[in-house]
Amino acid sequence: MIDIDLVLSEVKRVLKIVEVKSMYKYLLFDLDGTLTDPGLGITNSVMYALRKFDINVEERTSLYKFIGPPLRDSFETFYGFSSEKSELAVQYYREYFSEQGLYENEVYDGIADLLIQLKERGKSLIVATSKPESFAIKILQHFKLYDYFDFVAGATMDTTRNKKADIIKYALESCNISEKSSAIMIGDREHDIIGAKENDLDSIGVLFGYGSYDELKKAGATFIAKRPLDILGYIEVL
Repeated sequence: MIDIDLVLSEVKRVLKIVEVKSMYKYLLFDLDGTLTDPGLGITNSVMYALRKFDINVEERTSLYKFIGPPLRDSFETFYGFSSEKSELAVQYYREYFSEQGLYENEVYDGIADLLIQLKERGKSLIVATSKPESFAIKILQHFKLYDYFDFVAGATMDTTRNKKADIIKYALESCNISEKSSAIMIGDREHDIIGAKENDLDSIGVLFGYGSYDELKKAGATFIAKRPLDILGYIEVL
């Protein structure tokens, strides 16, 4: 026997998703682990910084946890650095990253095609990254992604703006986006999803970066995308 209440509930759920899809005009993208794979450059920069404190890391993958969160927080959380020591570590990190690590990076397959299709659909694209804004712009320009975006919101070199929620808020305010239901955050780590929720935005967690399905789902991602082009299915009008 058909459960009418269950059927109606499912219909309402689908209609709600269709309605949501039709409203997304502004797409906020994380950079690291979402648009580009920065694994080599970030881990090399972290290794460089840690060697200044006589810490040698042999297993590169153990440093992937640095990809996404603010650097100062990562040095404090993962290595127990004090605030002052963490600040010094960030300075060392940037010595390497600004000259070489920036370019030890690559654009994920499918991203350029995704951005082209989104622009063809009239979407407004924004970068919202915890990476310092000046570095983010250089990376986007180097990999020929910059012209797809209407605005780049990044962290400041000091600590005045480095939390993901603050960066998203800055992006929304800078682009005069007051209708929160028209915007969605896209990223690969829990910080992207949590930052979106703190700004009352829906979010898409991507699985081709450095976060796991469990991490993104637990953080409360509205949708999950396995591949870049899967994102189209969550934002275009059906």
